[in-house]
Amino acid sequence: MRILVVNKTRLVCSVVAAALQDEPDIQVVGYATSVEEALDKANSCDIMAIDVHMPADGALALTRQIAEEFPNVRVLVTGVEEKPEIILNYIEAGAAGYVLEAVDVEQLVESIRAIDENKGLASPEMIRAFMSRLNALSKLCADIDSLSVLLDELTPREKEVLDLLREGKSNQDIADDLCIEVGTVKNHVHNILKKLEVESRHEAAALYERKSNGLKENS
Repeated sequence: MRILVVNKTRLVCSVVAAALQDEPDIQVVGYATSVEEALDKANSCDIMAIDVHMPADGALALTRQIAEEFPNVRVLVTGVEEKPEIILNYIEAGAAGYVLEAVDVEQLVESIRAIDENKGLASPEMIRAFMSRLNALSKLCADIDSLSVLLDELTPREKEVLDLLREGKSNQDIADDLCIEVGTVKNHVHNILKKLEVESRHEAAALYERKSNGLKENS
């Protein structure tokens, strides 16, 4: 396994490299003290060990960029606090594993080997957090699917009106934008509310906004 150590402090990189040098199946191929340097050296490693204390949220951004641009490189996040919301951010960004801030070399080596074998190491608390997040995402997807069915019932003109409703425009504004009568706009709004099963134009706009945000979160 070829490991690239990423830490803002060169001394820490050297210490980690020294701690791993006696492991027969692990080779530290180098280290990086900045996001730019890590990206330049990404092709040289199989696993990139990224310390979470990189400046300006650099660790999270680097994790995401490695996952997108170097899919063959797996990210091990190191020095992370045992807080589910923080760890989940890194996992969702593309990290293959994590090492808590209070670990010894033996645990670090165990985590590296687990990633190499496509295994995951997590505490019971984190497993519960993962399951909770998966359940929430599943529910969100189900809600979006149900809403998509309702939105598909709208005509092209009704969708145009709904887009303008989401912008907070009045019936007169919508009529002016679409070059139609205000009465026609009122009829479209009535049909939209009926098809989306809501009571007001604000609810309709909020539903449409929720679908758009849900699609962004899942992309």
